[in-house]
Amino acid sequence: MNIVICEKLDPVETQVLSGLQRSERVRFIEEPLTADNAAQFSDVDVVSSGLQSTLTAEVLRQLEHVRLIAIRATGVDSIDVGYCEAHGIAVANVPSYGAQSVAEHTFALLLAISHRVVEAVDRTRRGEFSQLGLRGFDLAGKTLGVVGAGQIGLAVIRMAKGFGMNVIAFEPHPKPDRARELGFTFVEFEDLLRRSDIVTLHVPLNAQTQNLIGRAQLAMMKPGAVLINTARGPLVDTPALVEALDDGRLRAAGLDVLPEEAALRDETELLREAFDDEHQLKTLLANELLLRLPNAIVTPHNAGNTAEALSRIATTTVNNILAFARTASV
Repeated sequence: MNIVICEKLDPVETQVLSGLQRSERVRFIEEPLTADNAAQFSDVDVVSSGLQSTLTAEVLRQLEHVRLIAIRATGVDSIDVGYCEAHGIAVANVPSYGAQSVAEHTFALLLAISHRVVEAVDRTRRGEFSQLGLRGFDLAGKTLGVVGAGQIGLAVIRMAKGFGMNVIAFEPHPKPDRARELGFTFVEFEDLLRRSDIVTLHVPLNAQTQNLIGRAQLAMMKPGAVLINTARGPLVDTPALVEALDDGRLRAAGLDVLPEEAALRDETELLREAFDDEHQLKTLLANELLLRLPNAIVTPHNAGNTAEALSRIATTTVNNILAFARTASV
């Protein structure tokens, strides 16, 4: 099979994915797959993409022979799955590579907020060894609201219990045995928003979850609550979040993801015709404001960036491709 592996890889990923060359024809490109370069790969059978490639129908139409998209991520929102289904293209993801890594990053953001870590480090680097204005808060005894009790959400819950937190969770298809086992309670979404001192998001991005946290939901949250998002940027209405942080209704936000991340990575993206859309421009401006708010901590989609997680991503991707190759040859 002809395989193209897109986007710049970490050496950990390269070492594992290079193992495919022993049995398959593999090309590595450092660029994302786009409508501008997809025609170069019209002969490939398998595409392995990361999160920087957006595989729209326009891109997929140019991949005339592709039979498998092996995404190196859990979410498949960057792929036109409907087009794939209609044209017999299989889609394989990596469902559980980062549960521990993302859960740990969730608490890294939360602890940075609760103990004012970023401000404290900045202050001491300036030579100011003072606690004035740096008072934080304990996690023990606080109510953590976990939106999405999948593998990542459950890993977060286990850690939260170790901190002595009370945990409530919302899940469209709750499993009561999980709640009994880990000592938390399933509640309705709006109830979770009203009761939680900290709300953390662990759901996939789809039509039902886009703007899951908007102006109305932020208004339901406790005054002085904290929002954590390590899932997908468009789960949160960024302009509404900026307002809630700026007027003090929310104490703080810890975010590893933002909508329109590609434009933040490369300012030249702002010049693209695609951003003539008023909503997108408003979101981009809100992102820029968010990055400057003192009560927002933003990291660059880094939660799953651990050596262990990258190795799991690459290994599972190789297994997905080889399993497909065996099936296709039968």
